Amino acid sequence: MDRKSLTRFAGLSIVAAVLTIALKGAAYFLTGSVGLLSDALESFVNLAGALMALTMLIVAARPPDEDHAFGHDKAEYFSSIFEGTLILVAAGAIGIAAISRLLHPRALEQVGLGLAISATAALVNLGVGLVLLRAGRRHYSIALEASAHHLMTDVWTSVGVLVGVAAVSLTGWQRLDPIVALIVAGNIIATGARLVRRSVSGLMDAALPPGDQQAVQRALARYCDAGVQFHALRTRQAGARQFVSLHVLVPGGWTVQRGHNLLEQIEADIRGALPRAAVFTHLESLDDPASWDDVELDRSTATPPKTQSNENRPPRDPTSA
Repeated sequence: MDRKSLTRFAGLSIVAAVLTIALKGAAYFLTGSVGLLSDALESFVNLAGALMALTMLIVAARPPDEDHAFGHDKAEYFSSIFEGTLILVAAGAIGIAAISRLLHPRALEQVGLGLAISATAALVNLGVGLVLLRAGRRHYSIALEASAHHLMTDVWTSVGVLVGVAAVSLTGWQRLDPIVALIVAGNIIATGARLVRRSVSGLMDAALPPGDQQAVQRALARYCDAGVQFHALRTRQAGARQFVSLHVLVPGGWTVQRGHNLLEQIEADIRGALPRAAVFTHLESLDDPASWDDVELDRSTATPPKTQSNENRPPRDPTSA
């Protein structure tokens, strides 16, 4: 699917947020429940997150250019960080309102109608959340997945609030409502922290998940039996795109064409294992000691350039690298 088409899912999230804000706001004004107010405030966060997701999905869909040769996929992480931060702010606001109501309890009104409206809003979020979650996983969109998880958390939040309001109605203990609101705030904080942590990890070029790294290793394993070696294998995730780079060491007597053919096959095998990966390979000689110094991300400046005087140095034992 064209990445630009993913914006329609963000549009669906915006519509759902506006609808749930209206429903939950009405439920709060009918009942006076601070728990329902907390639920409505979180829907404002949903709306802000959905607008940000739409913007970042548009940016992420842009093709590579001279200033962004590796594409714009990381833009989706900004959406997740933004949404996670708003979630934390909303949690603080909910906590303040809940503590105030805990100290100064107030009777709830028109509980039945308020619960019915809030339950309808929860069902809207549930349906949209499931759609976004499937789309995010199918198209590897972190922005959509973040919006989906937030909506699903909103559903469980709504369930908790409904239980709290119902408990107040049955027991008459007014402080149950703000206590549930505080629990809701704690749940929201946990969700926001997870979103921010995941996004920061992506911006920091975290390696691919272990399963994907193992898929790369399996793709390379069959070449090791043919006397080919590898090192400086690095992976990273950038939004929907994956990057894999490695050095391929072959006997020094090989022709350029033979080495090139091997690299083409290796890259094809890795892309077969990871269809979303951009693969970069670098050919080196097994017979050149300098090849074994070229392992770290920043090659040591202390390594002397290859000259006629050191051209015949015996190769370093690969097992010691």
